Amino acid sequence: MPKKILYSGETQKAVDNFPISGETVPIAVIHWLGRIKGAAARVNGELGLIDKELAAKIAAAADEVSTGAYDDQFPIDVFQTGSGTSSNMNTNEVLASLAGAHPNDHVNYGQSSNDVFPSAVHLAALDNTVNQLLPALRQLQKSFAKKSVKFKDVVKSGRTHLMDAVPVTLGQEFGGYAAQLSLAIERVEATLVHVGQIPLGGTATGTGLNTDPKFAGKVIALLKKESKLKQIAPPLDRFEAQANRDALVELSGALKVVAVSLTKIANDIALMGSGPRAGIGEIYLPELQKGSSIMPGKVNPVLPEVVLQVSAQVIGNDTAITIGGMQGQFELNVRIPLIARNLLQSIHLLSTTSKAFAEKCVDGITVNKAGCAASAGNTLAVATALNGAIGYDKATVLVKTAAASGRPLRDVALEEGVDSGLYDKTIDLRKIAAGNQPA
Repeated sequence: MPKKILYSGETQKAVDNFPISGETVPIAVIHWLGRIKGAAARVNGELGLIDKELAAKIAAAADEVSTGAYDDQFPIDVFQTGSGTSSNMNTNEVLASLAGAHPNDHVNYGQSSNDVFPSAVHLAALDNTVNQLLPALRQLQKSFAKKSVKFKDVVKSGRTHLMDAVPVTLGQEFGGYAAQLSLAIERVEATLVHVGQIPLGGTATGTGLNTDPKFAGKVIALLKKESKLKQIAPPLDRFEAQANRDALVELSGALKVVAVSLTKIANDIALMGSGPRAGIGEIYLPELQKGSSIMPGKVNPVLPEVVLQVSAQVIGNDTAITIGGMQGQFELNVRIPLIARNLLQSIHLLSTTSKAFAEKCVDGITVNKAGCAASAGNTLAVATALNGAIGYDKATVLVKTAAASGRPLRDVALEEGVDSGLYDKTIDLRKIAAGNQPA
């Protein structure tokens, strides 16, 4: 409990009524409630709707809340009334205590929980995505892109269906991962134009009752200027913006795609690093800690395993967000705290994990030259390059004979009448890996 309690009756009722998870509303939402209340007070003072001196006191207190000075004054469980009314009143009460104001008549002037709380959730998600997630994804993308260049001449076996396929380069694979992340960044960025459209000014049902017509536009402009978040904007339609949380569902969907991409990448990295003797063994992962409490010298793919676990959590969060987005009737979605909790957790987890994956794993990956050379040299799928000269059926005979006997493909090919010069010219692993591009 805080040493001095600044909230009052409505907050305490919510604390008593919702002893659910022990997890409070994401602090980023509280900070944005503070920013919104501060901007609202300044605008209301400017418009002469509340006393200017009192407005200044409310705004100053709200600035402190927005920077985390009173985080201990927000004890309400995240699983509360679905509109977030309890947390909005919690904010009103804290600011009223600090500024000597009335929580509803002054701090909440021109506002409703129904437009303020979802606005705070949108802006917290926007802020954390722009300033945390996207930089982390860009860092990871650059890490893979650098390795793609470094590994461009490392030939190895390709694999499809977990079976040997025609050779590729390690650089091509890492380039694919870099491209996945570039597309992930594009997908996330594309959602932000909608996330930034906030329902502020709609008050209870979207009509704007009890709000000056200039209020919302001025507050939104002030928030945009103060935060430097260029996506903050009024909604296309206030009734749409208040009745649903589709933009947050859209962002979560993009985060799910990021999680799916990271799952693919992390699985590949773990498999390529498996071994060192009984696995694929084409790359070495950084040794970060003991891999076993009983097996000496064991190195495990600990960061890829973290990525896989986080990705599973993000995908699970998206399911809850999707269900939350379906809920609410007529003029208001009433699962906003649930959506806020899961969405902001997903943003946080993907941000920290992407950064750690880049710095502690990808940047330190090195090539197992012997492993790559062995996989490239042993894949019988190189016979594919002979199709144009000897035909698919004869190439199939070569592959099956070599596989059954364990003999080198070249020996079998020459025995079956393939010209040695043709074979050696055609079965050039670097050229095969280049495909239809110059080697």
